[in-house]
Amino acid sequence: MDPEPHEPSTGVVLVPHQPPSEHSGPGAQGPSAGGNSGTAGPRAELEWRPCMELFREGESGRTMSQDTEVDMKEVELNELEPEKQPMNAASGAAVVVSGGPEKNGLVKIKVADDEADAAAAKFTGLSKEELLKVAGSPGWVRTRWALLLLFWLGWLGMLAGAVVIIVQAPRCRELPAQSWWHKGALYRIGDLQAFQGRDAGDLASLKGHLDYLSTLKVKGFVLGPIHKHQKDDLAGTDLEQIDPAFGSKEDFDSLLQSAKKKSIRVILDLTPNYKGQNSWFDSTQVDTVAAKMKEALSFWLQAGVDGFQVRDVGDLPGASSFLAEWQNLTKSFSEDRLLIAGTDSSDLQQILSLLEPTKDLLLTSSYLSNSSFTGKQTSFLVTQYLNATGSRWCSWSLSQAGLLTSSVPSHLLRLYQLLLFTLGTPVFSYGDEIGLEEAVLPGQPVKAPVMPWDESSLPSTLGPVNSSVTVKGQSGDPGSLLSLFRWLSDLRGKERSLLHGDFHALSSGPDLFSYIRQWDQNERFLIVLNFGDVGQPARLGASSLPSSVDLLLSTQPGRKEGTPLQLEHLNLEPYEGLLLRFPYVA
Repeated sequence: MDPEPHEPSTGVVLVPHQPPSEHSGPGAQGPSAGGNSGTAGPRAELEWRPCMELFREGESGRTMSQDTEVDMKEVELNELEPEKQPMNAASGAAVVVSGGPEKNGLVKIKVADDEADAAAAKFTGLSKEELLKVAGSPGWVRTRWALLLLFWLGWLGMLAGAVVIIVQAPRCRELPAQSWWHKGALYRIGDLQAFQGRDAGDLASLKGHLDYLSTLKVKGFVLGPIHKHQKDDLAGTDLEQIDPAFGSKEDFDSLLQSAKKKSIRVILDLTPNYKGQNSWFDSTQVDTVAAKMKEALSFWLQAGVDGFQVRDVGDLPGASSFLAEWQNLTKSFSEDRLLIAGTDSSDLQQILSLLEPTKDLLLTSSYLSNSSFTGKQTSFLVTQYLNATGSRWCSWSLSQAGLLTSSVPSHLLRLYQLLLFTLGTPVFSYGDEIGLEEAVLPGQPVKAPVMPWDESSLPSTLGPVNSSVTVKGQSGDPGSLLSLFRWLSDLRGKERSLLHGDFHALSSGPDLFSYIRQWDQNERFLIVLNFGDVGQPARLGASSLPSSVDLLLSTQPGRKEGTPLQLEHLNLEPYEGLLLRFPYVA
């Protein structure tokens, strides 16, 4: 039989169709009979299988290129039994029966291309012209203008709100100009050998103690005097040379550099006749001494010192004018240089006469030691001094060179540490941080005591020493006087209210001294000191105080830091000092 021509259409399957005939009856066999009756031969089965596979691929969505022609084979269905002929096309297929001269007709089945139909039905988006046409429609134009208007109205509203907040907010106070001596304590080292202990006492060895000074958070230390000097001999006194017993000028320069790296300032004591009876020699030699002082100030300023101390200025004739001249010389070199004057006087008028012609002069005196050590007397002395000095920055100490223990009873040392750290610039002598007592020998003048770094640093003649009085022993005790000193020194350098805040004394009982330190909108600090030997309620007379405050520190053990306290029920233990904190409220 001649083959049919190939159909050019894509996706068309030519299936031989066997019309009903005599061969379709029971027992009839096709031309390739050789099998059982009613069963298609092997050739029909082999030729039928490719047709079905092509049909399945059309059903699963496999697409065929439009440019590809599929050749289909003729299948003679007369070899198949009628019931096995695939006359039912799949869903979506087109069935075409074509007649012809052949014995058996052909059925053309067009397989639906599901993927092609799905792709044609998928939305491909708008073109640029269509988008421009939609965007230019009146509805979209009105929407865009409405959104733009809402944006600018919202922006202007936020701007107006910010302006109102700025205008109505309380103004911040301008911060005062502060130098380094305003920000922390000063530490006096008058006797290098006593401070360093056995087998030491020179400038080179002093560098090894700078780390200790860093732990105290002091801003500077007063050194010496260390200049070359013969007792009561002006000619044998050279303020520009270092006593060889302390080292050389190179040792001093090295000490300056080491201290500078640790942000510790060095203040040089230039008291001329520090070994003699009168610190300023004979009154007839005043002009010569003053000339030597001017030359020495210039020399040591050039060497890099940060300030000077002169003591016993009450014994210097015309001290006010000399101090003013030396202060001007120091400030002309740099505003960052300091001059400290010391006097043993406790008379307020004498103290004010020394301060009057000078600016930024710090004065250490025995003013606070003239006290009966009651809360009422201490409150009177502090407020009187602050009122008399006005806006001048004040330093606070109990003497110009001595230890706290020489003026204050031991049971009040903690109260005085708290007091001095919460006023202006506190000035301490070495050993004040551990409660060191002066060494007094029968019939002898007071000598500088040896600093007890540990048990081995003390002279063996003193016998066994309790570790609680040494620096090493107190460093490991959180409740020691040294730990209190370090804590207060660190706090003072961080809080504006303690650095340069206003002072307000509060009324309280006769054994209490209470006051507030506050600066602008920063946290306020309330200090309450009980100088009495019995516990008593605070009874603070101030309507501006809140009902509750937070406890920062108690000089007595037992109270936990951060505990809220009700001021109405606040009670203090004997010799207890409290540092309390409360927030600013507009």
